[in-house]
Amino acid sequence: MKYMESDQVLKKMNRRILYNNLFKGVFFLATTVGIIVLAILLIQVFTEGIGYINVNFLSGRLSTDPDHAGIMGAILGTLWLMAVVIPITMLLGVCTAIYNELYAKQGKAQSVIQTNIANLAGVPSIVYGILGMTIFVRTLGLGSVVLAGGLTMSLLVLPIVIVSSQEAIRAVPQHLSEASFGLGATKWQTVKNIILPAALPGILTGTILALSRAIGETAPLVVLGIPALLIPFPGGLFDRFTVLPMQIYYWTLDASLVDEYANLASATIIVLLFMLFLLNSTAIIIRNKFQKRY
Repeated sequence: MKYMESDQVLKKMNRRILYNNLFKGVFFLATTVGIIVLAILLIQVFTEGIGYINVNFLSGRLSTDPDHAGIMGAILGTLWLMAVVIPITMLLGVCTAIYNELYAKQGKAQSVIQTNIANLAGVPSIVYGILGMTIFVRTLGLGSVVLAGGLTMSLLVLPIVIVSSQEAIRAVPQHLSEASFGLGATKWQTVKNIILPAALPGILTGTILALSRAIGETAPLVVLGIPALLIPFPGGLFDRFTVLPMQIYYWTLDASLVDEYANLASATIIVLLFMLFLLNSTAIIIRNKFQKRY
């Protein structure tokens, strides 16, 4: 009897080992395919575009002539857009997460709000573009300016920041806030000095992902009527602008007529990747400092 039981246990162990090795192979294969596709894409982009990146390309104005086209206007437009998106999303997103997690009363209304916020994170980006066009461009009369584009992109990534911030706040150990209350601190003092600093690394992680999406989105800006060919450089929140993803999009379309536009699009992709890498690296460095401190 004992022999039969041990034999069954051995068979179950062998079956689990087999399943483990099988799924391990599937996961490794999926990871390998993704890395290979990404490597092929990057190699093609860098091969086609690296030769077109020079001082004139980076500092020049947009032009219909491929030999004289530059992307300084698109670079400045992207930076201005991020200057609007970053403070709005962090301020509104973190404050909303703090209120929902620590101040709002739990109930059906709170549950409905939480569900809607989570669902908004999966809404197609073009829907936010239609919303931005209706509210900011037409109703408020802002037009296709930096402020309208920044507010629209903020609405797009705000649910991501809220959800990730709530998860980071939930992950803070309960005994930290209880110890703070035990020492006589008020709720706001506990939130400001204990909970928020401890949750900040997780909040920054979600913010990095949200901003990475915002800097690469095109569909909402197309709906807003953001031009691809803009000669003047944007210098303020109420100036018309274009961004790097828009330029990549239209140069890719024009590549069917003029082959050189494909190379310009590849060069612009390299510049966009560098800006994204620089932005994310800065945020990661700040996050790591807070992780070491708290």
